[in-house]
Amino acid sequence: MFLSEQYALKDNQVTIVSVGFEDLPQYESFLEGKIKIYRLIAKRKNKEHCSFTEMADYLIKARGFCNKLLKSEKFDICQVFFGIPSGPIAFRLKKKYGVPYVIRFGGGDIPGFQNRFKVLYKLMGIPLKVIWKNADSLVANSEGLKKFAMGFYDKCDIDIINNGVDADTFRPLEEKKKNGCVELLFVSRLIERKGLQFLIPHLRELEEKSGKKLHLTIVGDGPYREKLEQIADLYSVRNMISFEGQKDKNEIADYYHKGDVFVFPSMREGMPNVVLEAMASGLPIIMREDCEGSRELIDGNGILATDDFCEALESYLELSEEDQRAMGTKSREKAVREFSWDSISDRYLNLFNEVIKK
Repeated sequence: MFLSEQYALKDNQVTIVSVGFEDLPQYESFLEGKIKIYRLIAKRKNKEHCSFTEMADYLIKARGFCNKLLKSEKFDICQVFFGIPSGPIAFRLKKKYGVPYVIRFGGGDIPGFQNRFKVLYKLMGIPLKVIWKNADSLVANSEGLKKFAMGFYDKCDIDIINNGVDADTFRPLEEKKKNGCVELLFVSRLIERKGLQFLIPHLRELEEKSGKKLHLTIVGDGPYREKLEQIADLYSVRNMISFEGQKDKNEIADYYHKGDVFVFPSMREGMPNVVLEAMASGLPIIMREDCEGSRELIDGNGILATDDFCEALESYLELSEEDQRAMGTKSREKAVREFSWDSISDRYLNLFNEVIKK
């Protein structure tokens, strides 16, 4: 959404082919027609994840729709978000119409990234290498994700263009109200890979060691929620946690405003958007050093866990309030300076121009 808006503002025409969901209109246009969105009627049932059959349904319908679209309109380049399921469509369009394509990795589209895609990875392994090889450019959003992708297929060059953040929507409150406890905030889909099962059992211990009252707010939903609630009950910390469920984007900013520190024990990412949002909101960040994206995101604005995530959080809690505030200030400054959508879109547009000139 943000990239498309920036492309259009820089005098480009953008056509988006995506999946339909609930009551979203099948067609919309913005910025005096510079952005067109086609949403295909599909079987998608959930906002936060997509099943194999839903991906296949979209793939079939998008293949036919894009074929019709290119018969009537001319396009200079195709930007693919995720090699699976959209890569095969771009590959076919290039072979039939000569449209170059750039794949932007998301993480889950790289074999080995998610356990739930094991079967799909086996089926798509060889075809995916062909799709990557024929792409005019491959883009990872972090150094860590590039390294992971190279582990699957190292016969192609991979560029790095980071994710961006809307620093106007996500911004610090001028004055934050204190309620007598440290508000830990986590925002993401609730799956095992996100690592909350390593934090929740130690909340009481962390509270006792720090001498500070702690409260953890969890924003998001997913198949691992029930297990996390059971863990909270087992360790008698349920009264220290609020499970808020899935929230729309327009609701998320308020949660960042209420948080004191953003905790993100995830074991694998591309470059987590929620960390960027938390940074733009002026929050210190605690995340794993070996989580992709940490190298680019954390530099004096948080603490990286080299081994035990809870030890890193304990170190943060030992800091003075002044040092904690300084970390939050650095988060905001870094987000605005390095991750604006304006600068990120320029990097993509420069890449597209290089591809078109080849």
